[in-house]
Amino acid sequence: MTAIVITPRGPFSLAASLRFLEGFTPAGYRDASDGRVLRLAFPADDGHSTVSAEVRQAEGSEGSEGSEGSEGSEGTVQADVTVHTGNPGNDGMGTATAESDGMSAVRAQLARILSLDVDGSGFPRLAEADPVVAQLIAAYPGLRPVCFYSPYEAAAWAVIGHRIRMVQAAAIKARIAEHHGPRVTVAGESLHAFPTPLVLRGLSRVPGLPETKVERLRVLADAALAGDLDAARLRAMPTEDALAHLRTLPGIGPFSAELILIRGAGHPDVFPRHERRLHASMADAYGLGDPDASDARRLAGISDHWAPYRSWVALLLRTRREEQAGPAARGRSVR
Repeated sequence: MTAIVITPRGPFSLAASLRFLEGFTPAGYRDASDGRVLRLAFPADDGHSTVSAEVRQAEGSEGSEGSEGSEGSEGTVQADVTVHTGNPGNDGMGTATAESDGMSAVRAQLARILSLDVDGSGFPRLAEADPVVAQLIAAYPGLRPVCFYSPYEAAAWAVIGHRIRMVQAAAIKARIAEHHGPRVTVAGESLHAFPTPLVLRGLSRVPGLPETKVERLRVLADAALAGDLDAARLRAMPTEDALAHLRTLPGIGPFSAELILIRGAGHPDVFPRHERRLHASMADAYGLGDPDASDARRLAGISDHWAPYRSWVALLLRTRREEQAGPAARGRSVR
């Protein structure tokens, strides 16, 4: 086990992240503690190992750089991390904790998952020019996007959830993890991580999924191993090029490509042009009527004022809409 410390730049609240995850269907997260510990188990970006992490945040705003006195600011984020190697389900899985074994890459992945790899010190300033953003920041202090563990896992979710209800997709994804992913213990709780690409590429059948989707999952696993779903690479590309690249993958359309780039690679500054529920939330928040309410170009123009945090504001708008719609809305299809 290795201790990792990350100092947020700008407001960040792990407690807000935990509350968000409990309503985020793809995560299936149910906190078993007092709401202050985040338990994670996920495939590492290296494609063959699994990471378990027990994440906490120290109290006090002094730990957040550039956020003194900012609402939603707490202290440093501290994680006890273990990298597991070996076969899934094998109680004899080995562990690696040395820097030479890739712990720096694991630290970067964990920071990306919690959007702590982004300097958020300028985020509160968006409120000065936009009353809608001001209301959102006040309503959700310290909340940053909690991402999928990787673009690979986001792509797998997109394929699994295509044209079925989110609760059904979440159940299938959880069964894949339980039957094919490694089981690890994190802070006294047993968790199943989603299988690594090396394992997923070998699956011939998944109960509840048609063969077409299983084949797409195998191809996505190969793409991940080939580096085509590398988060840093995707974020370094011009946005339209990254989205076009992702759309070349089987089963990945415009909506899913945006999901992978924003919530898989953790890109902080992309406006989702194909997310209708976000557009409806924007129209309501900004008092837009037809035809502006359904004009993606008009909405994208509004989002330009959110730069360089367009993805973050979009998340807050969606979060508010989901809360207003109630739990029933969370079971709707991924689209």
